[in-house]
Amino acid sequence: MPGVRRAAWGIVVHSLDRDERLFELNPGTLLVPASIVKLVSLASASDAVGWEFRYETTLRATGPTVDGVLMGDLLAVGSGDPSIAGRGGADLTAWADALMAAGVRRIGGRIIGDDDGLEEPRPQLAWAWDDLGYSTGALFGALNLAENRMEVTVTPGQSAGDPTTLSVEPHAGKRPLMNRSGTGAPGSAALLWPEQRPGETFLTIAGSIPQGAAPVRLQVSVGNPTLWFAAVLRHTLLERGIEVVGDAFDIDDVTPRPSPASATVLYTHRSATLAELARPMLADSINLYGEAVLRLNTPPGAFPTNDAALAGLRGRMAGWGIPDDAWQVVDGSGLSRRNAVSPEVFVSILRRMHDPSGRSPWLTALPAAGREGTLAERMKGPPAADNVRAKTGTMSNIRTLAGYVQTRDGERLAFAIMADGFEGSGRAAVEAVDRIVVRLAEFRR
Repeated sequence: MPGVRRAAWGIVVHSLDRDERLFELNPGTLLVPASIVKLVSLASASDAVGWEFRYETTLRATGPTVDGVLMGDLLAVGSGDPSIAGRGGADLTAWADALMAAGVRRIGGRIIGDDDGLEEPRPQLAWAWDDLGYSTGALFGALNLAENRMEVTVTPGQSAGDPTTLSVEPHAGKRPLMNRSGTGAPGSAALLWPEQRPGETFLTIAGSIPQGAAPVRLQVSVGNPTLWFAAVLRHTLLERGIEVVGDAFDIDDVTPRPSPASATVLYTHRSATLAELARPMLADSINLYGEAVLRLNTPPGAFPTNDAALAGLRGRMAGWGIPDDAWQVVDGSGLSRRNAVSPEVFVSILRRMHDPSGRSPWLTALPAAGREGTLAERMKGPPAADNVRAKTGTMSNIRTLAGYVQTRDGERLAFAIMADGFEGSGRAAVEAVDRIVVRLAEFRR
């Protein structure tokens, strides 16, 4: 097929009804999986904590409330919930209302984000630096909000060659920005991008926007997620009528550090269940969710670092009979090119997680072809549309797909298709992968 002849292909197709291998090509070859590694994260997390698991985040007071005034700081203590004010959860309005209901009208101290329940937010192994400015490369931590993404508006200058103007919403003002974008000639192409350059604390906005063009809105990462959470919480409290005297801080920048153990819990937020969070995680392929869910593999009693979670994952995969040398995973989202997994590993997990009723949280979280999420615009006609349920994977020169399909005569198949290092366009690779899946949907004995 044009555009993918030079790719390294790995394909496994297995009949779930007959427990029979229908087709394989390089089934044991280690290939970069991209976002289908989220299947590994979710399957293992559901085994570790169960589908009814919920994250908890608390608001705690370091002093008493006297005549409506909290005489101290307000701590937000996180446990890694990725969903607050995102596609899997509501915003902070209820949090502010709960404080109002508790009689708090004024906070005499600061708003402090406490992220000590997990390791410090950082890029995972071999994440590309040029991903980190985008919302897809946002860092994960104990406190996350709106998927740790914010919006920067770029407005062109009056004349070609003039600098642009950058603006953000009031609650995003703590994200330092460097403007390296300019105004292009009328009718020129708009090309703008964010860069979180190595060693720089600020985010660079680079590129060009033509004179006279409408402002462009960029989705970018927020940088420090803990400070971001505290700043948005403070802004929300002010909007809801609670006065806040102090500023927003990351607990790492506060001396002396307040102790959450001795603070009074004023509000506890519980996330949606893991079963509910699985839907946006897989359908929309949210990297932040993948990182959060992987941490749930941390063995009991261990501090939840990425390495501890990977150790728990390795033990779980061994218990499932998956050989250590068949996979190498270093993050939960698939953003790292150090991930290398054979297609037979994905099919083993798909077989283990399959539910013949089709109603399990696992199966219902996978997007349906032609209808949902990252598959909404793919395989939109019969026999694949609303039949195929699968997780997509996309990186430069990599396209992957793993999931389920029923044949013409109703036989249920699990499949994994991986194309690494193709020479053509991404569109050509997607078309090649989809043609294979459509052929499976057309297959009959």
